[in-house]
Amino acid sequence: MEINGADTAWVLMSGALVLLMTPGLAIFYGGMVRAKSTLNMMMMSFAAMGVTTIIWVLYGYSLAFGPDAGNGLIGDLSNLGLQGTIDQVVGGEGHQIPTLAFVMFQLTFAIITVALLSGAIADRARFTAWVIFVAVWITLVYAPIAHWGFASQGGNGGWMIDRLGSLDFAGGTVVEMNSGAAALALAIVLGKRDGYRRDPMRPHNIPFVLLGAGLLWFGWFGFNAGSALSAGQLAATAMINTQVATAAAAMSWIAFEKIRDGKPTTLGVASGAIAGAVAITPSCGYVTPLGALAIGLFGGVASAWAVSRKYKWGYDDSLDVVGIHGVGGFVGMIAIGLIGTKAVNAAGGDGLFVSGDPSLLIKQTIASVATIAYSFIVTWIIATVISRTIGFRVRREEEVTGLDTVEHAESAYDFTLHANR
Repeated sequence: MEINGADTAWVLMSGALVLLMTPGLAIFYGGMVRAKSTLNMMMMSFAAMGVTTIIWVLYGYSLAFGPDAGNGLIGDLSNLGLQGTIDQVVGGEGHQIPTLAFVMFQLTFAIITVALLSGAIADRARFTAWVIFVAVWITLVYAPIAHWGFASQGGNGGWMIDRLGSLDFAGGTVVEMNSGAAALALAIVLGKRDGYRRDPMRPHNIPFVLLGAGLLWFGWFGFNAGSALSAGQLAATAMINTQVATAAAAMSWIAFEKIRDGKPTTLGVASGAIAGAVAITPSCGYVTPLGALAIGLFGGVASAWAVSRKYKWGYDDSLDVVGIHGVGGFVGMIAIGLIGTKAVNAAGGDGLFVSGDPSLLIKQTIASVATIAYSFIVTWIIATVISRTIGFRVRREEEVTGLDTVEHAESAYDFTLHANR
């Protein structure tokens, strides 16, 4: 068993970078909500870290990446409790890394994906119900879709990656569209916040939002470039593409705001950066830097437009998970089918604009639609069952008081103390 030390170090470091994204998300989301729910919003991300880790070790990894149980739908339980992973390696010849490094890397993906969902139900979800939801959702939604899109097993793994032949370098389906579709289902089941479109619900701490966005941007290099699972040319390509698309989307989002509203906003530049990172996630290992520029520019505008339409479409996705992650992920997946090129990655494919062949675009579309449909339907069922049994949403008077006080008996800011100083 030969382990490549450089590749192993890169994957371990990338896992740490991706793990940092969840506290970054907690800060990002914490700044976007009203002051009375700041701690609750951040707690939801940290709870996702705890619950998902336990599930992943017990059986989540096995369901997602264990040997296929049949038809490319789910892994078996042969890796229950991480059995069969110690002293094993993954990766091609010359680029092998310890299986446990891969386990840890993929765990961080599962954590950030479910943490993203909390943004759709900010200000109104019971914390205990959220913890239960996380455990069930990782089991019934994330693990199967991760198997579909990530578990390549020589043609006998997940149906999207091994049988359909769709391409998803770092999680456009598994992470982004999955979270976007699930967020929409949650927002519909829990309903709108009290005072939605009547009371001001602006972010209470924009510096928090910018700090969180900066940490997410930084961590995304591990997310995307780390998905190469080796420290080489492909990782370098994914990294520069991530930077280019993220920066381009930040600029195109605020350009959209400038044209529409007359002023660019700091919330807009932060949201645009996230939208660009999302859009390049599936395609960062399959397109050129100029392709990444185009994806970022278009992805920023598409997500900004989608976020602006949520009021007309009538759903309360509190922190724009659907518009940024769902739409951005879809843009990135379809972009592969249009401008993907084997010149960047021989294991990839040539898109419609490169080869004139629409087959890759069709595969990307099928994978995208399947992910959205499954995630939305199963999440809606899970959320509905929780709502009708233990209750998912807090009472109106609790929502008015604020979830920091009601759910945690704490507050992020002691206004009385500061007022008396």
